[in-house]
Amino acid sequence: MKRSKRYKANSEKIDASAVFDLKEGIKLVKETASAHFDETVEVAAKLGVDPRHADQQVRGFVVLPHGTGRTVKILVLARGDKEKEALEAGADYAGMDDYIQKIKDGWTDVDVIIATPDVMSEVGKLGRILGPRGLMPNPKSGTVTFDVAKAVRDAKAGKVEYRVDKSGILHVPIGKASFHEESLFQNACVFLEAVLRAKPAAAKGQYVRSLALSSTMGPGIKLDRQAVLNLFR
Repeated sequence: MKRSKRYKANSEKIDASAVFDLKEGIKLVKETASAHFDETVEVAAKLGVDPRHADQQVRGFVVLPHGTGRTVKILVLARGDKEKEALEAGADYAGMDDYIQKIKDGWTDVDVIIATPDVMSEVGKLGRILGPRGLMPNPKSGTVTFDVAKAVRDAKAGKVEYRVDKSGILHVPIGKASFHEESLFQNACVFLEAVLRAKPAAAKGQYVRSLALSSTMGPGIKLDRQAVLNLFR
């Protein structure tokens, strides 16, 4: 892969064979985020699970204390009082039949879709459209609920979903490069603690195998796995 001069210059600041503790890694990722926009900072965690087995799936959500730095557009699919409740809580769109039709016609210009359980029989028919885009409401991600006000507030405040991919890796944004180092550190700790709590009973051996940080356009920064895990003991 051809790399830009900026990327190469940033890579030279990091010893590729070195590992860093979490605070050192965050300092480095901020120093190497030099693109002409506010880059997203992401944690990658390689887990010792086999996602092909249902009992080794790692999936959930967590509300980051300092948010993600993103402006999130939310649609709530609900009827009656729940529609009003969603709009009062800050949802960008709320309703049912009109939005179901808009989605069927190809509209998916939102970041999160929340639905009440009583309408899921209709929302479920949109799986082929919403599923590939990661927009399908799901109880495990907290997006199928009657407490739509809380779900909307959490999404606006910085809720992030995580789900292990087929290679056993989690990729989750923990904020922007413009965030203060301590804010990124606290966001990372909240996310990693949630991942540790989500360890499947069927997972054998070493659960967290490696950790890394990166910004959108920056090089990967390897973290000292044991030093990070010691933060939660």
